[in-house]
Amino acid sequence: MIITCPNCNKKFNIDDTLIPEDGRDLKCGLCDHVWLYKVEDVSSMTLTLNENVDNNEIAPDEIEKKNDNEFKRDQLLSKKIANKEEKTKKSTEKQKSKSKDESKYTGSKFFSYLIVFIISLIALVILLDTLKTPLINIFPGLEVILFNLFETLKDIKLFIIDLY
Repeated sequence: MIITCPNCNKKFNIDDTLIPEDGRDLKCGLCDHVWLYKVEDVSSMTLTLNENVDNNEIAPDEIEKKNDNEFKRDQLLSKKIANKEEKTKKSTEKQKSKSKDESKYTGSKFFSYLIVFIISLIALVILLDTLKTPLINIFPGLEVILFNLFETLKDIKLFIIDLY
């Protein structure tokens, strides 16, 4: 469907399934105007007669033709409404499944960050161990700190081994 911004008249092509029956807040990409857009119900629109016709002048065959046309139009409208209802049901089901999937990933994100942190910490210790001698030559006071760090890491290693 094509939606027009009421502020700047910019036209947007938006999928029908993205707008629920209650309406949705939309934001114009051009002027950043925000408004509530509701889908107009086609079946509730009043039909208007474009021609003034006397009932006396219409032949019975023409009445049947007009009734057939109205019947076809009603069928098309009911099909469109049924299709829109199906699309909205499918979109709400998709949104529910996405929210369930997102809730599954929130816990795994924490563990992913924890693993990245641990790997980064181990990489830093290996880098410090590799560059220990050049760092001590440049910063003589760093020798005591590095010695204490490596002794602490050995103590943690022994503690973990003793847990088994």
